[in-house]
Amino acid sequence: MRQDNPLMLAAVALGFLAQLGMWLVDLHYARRGRPRPAAFPGATPTTGGAVIVAVAGALVLLAVETIGEYALGIVAEQSRMSIGFALFSLAAAFGEELVFRGYLVVTGRGRGWLVGSAVAFSALFALAHPFLWRWGADGLAVQVSVKALFSTAMIFAGSLWFYYARFQSRNPAWSLIPCFAAHLVKNLGVIAIKAAQGYLGG
Repeated sequence: MRQDNPLMLAAVALGFLAQLGMWLVDLHYARRGRPRPAAFPGATPTTGGAVIVAVAGALVLLAVETIGEYALGIVAEQSRMSIGFALFSLAAAFGEELVFRGYLVVTGRGRGWLVGSAVAFSALFALAHPFLWRWGADGLAVQVSVKALFSTAMIFAGSLWFYYARFQSRNPAWSLIPCFAAHLVKNLGVIAIKAAQGYLGG
């Protein structure tokens, strides 16, 4: 998603938030013991322990990513984040979790399919982020660098963690609430770190 198109950012963010609103309606019915037949995936209650574990893991990954960037000397290679894109990333935390951890996973066919699909779709999730590629005026351009490889690897690890957050034993109803919480906290952390490093704004 391009940072220089605020109208597109706002439109997609509103779409994500509209989906979240419908998801919350389904969650309301599930909490009252009357789940809707065509409810969104993961619109179920969860435990506080599941949320705490999910958020803690996301913060550990954020710390590993930040320390890793300093250790590899690639902090200065990161992109500047606009305020609009920062706000968009908070809404995207819900949209991305609903699509990937909600729909793009194979359940009901055994643990092998569950784990295999989580790995495969995590790879897709990581590659969908524009670190190893850029789309410009001349079309698609591949860019391989330490920064691109490291950032892609961290996105992949984050996706695997979000899948774990949904299917952990502390979350028996496979609620997406831990995923939403972990992804939102992760994105808030990225925004805070970029602001502290001087890469937020514009």
